[in-house]
Amino acid sequence: MAAQFSELKKHIYRRIKYHLTRPRPPVLAERFDGPVLVVGSAPVSNRPVDFDKSFRVITINGSQTVTKGWGIEAPDVTLVQFNQIEGTNTNAVEVRRVLNGERTRMLYVLLWRKEFQRLEDGLKAFNYRYDRLEIVDRYKRMALLDRVGGVKCSELGADDKCSNGINAVLFALYNGATEVIITGINPDSGGHVYNTENLARLHVRKDREVLERLLERGYPVFTSDPAVSRSIGLPLWKGRAEVARAPEAATQATRAELQQTIAVNPSPG
Repeated sequence: MAAQFSELKKHIYRRIKYHLTRPRPPVLAERFDGPVLVVGSAPVSNRPVDFDKSFRVITINGSQTVTKGWGIEAPDVTLVQFNQIEGTNTNAVEVRRVLNGERTRMLYVLLWRKEFQRLEDGLKAFNYRYDRLEIVDRYKRMALLDRVGGVKCSELGADDKCSNGINAVLFALYNGATEVIITGINPDSGGHVYNTENLARLHVRKDREVLERLLERGYPVFTSDPAVSRSIGLPLWKGRAEVARAPEAATQATRAELQQTIAVNPSPG
């Protein structure tokens, strides 16, 4: 009973703070203007059909090890969870190992609550470089799901929040991606591409729910992983020629709705 009351208080507090602060999702200085590939850390990834330099690339935590194998030296955007910077669990240690000496263009660190200087020092400790660095707090992350997916969420536990891979999909859509292709994001799989521990995957129910919601709302979200396409129902990416032949009315309407949402919800600052 006490635990339920505590959760209720947390939910009410976060909803009130969200309403009062009116957070805006993170916005790139230069918005996307073409297809965006989001690469997660599931053990299986597939390079999309007709992938070339016109695609922008987002990596999650240690999934940069996949894109490096494809010849991509620096992703356009990387999302890293706060615990990967100083954490001592297996996943954090492995993320730092595969990112050691690498770089990205735009680095977002999620939910970092300590001093900014400590974050910079932590990144230097494993020689991870970036052109720009920004912290994304809980409320900006909640705003992504709200503005793009139309889902209000207080993030009360693993089952009530999205994985960082799905947050990256929402981020890409919010920042103008014409299509979002995901790979290495599979709610049904366990483990990570950068270690052999076969660690359990969190956020399974919410990830599936949000992907289904995006499809219902007509967003241009695809997967290059056949198993994910079969499991979740995401359309399999078959190249831009196939997309161009598909009806675009619903997608265009959804983009227009999202752009209007962005326009009428300026940054609180």
